[in-house]
Formats: sequence, structure tokens, C-alpha cells
Amino acid sequence: MSKASKRIPVTEDRWEELNDLKSAGQTYDELLKELIQERNRSQLAERARSVREADDDELTSLDEL
Repeated sequence: MSKASKRIPVTEDRWEELNDLKSAGQTYDELLKELIQERNRSQLAERARSVREADDDELTSLDEL
């Protein structure tokens, strides 16, 4: 892991919200990694839901590929 650090400007309100989300002993880097992973999983689940809900006419059969 890189030792370099960056500063991310946030409002006081956002800082407090992040602080409330952070577990005891958890770093902000770990919290941000967790939030990014949760967002990625959420986006993947939404895409999967969209595919399931698509009409069969909108999808190409694997036999046609």
C-alpha cells in the first residue's frame, strides 16, 4: 500500500457524517474503501435487476450469438 496521502476537501457536515459512519479504530481510508465497495455492489445489483426485468424481445438469445 502506498504511503502517499491526499487531501480531500469536505464540508463540516460531510466530515461529521463520515465520522459517524466510521467504526472505532477504522481509518478514513478503510471507510472510503468500504463505501466504494458498497456502491459498486449496489450498481452491479441494479444492473442485474434491470437485465432480469428486460423483455425477452430486448435480449439476444445465446443461441443467436
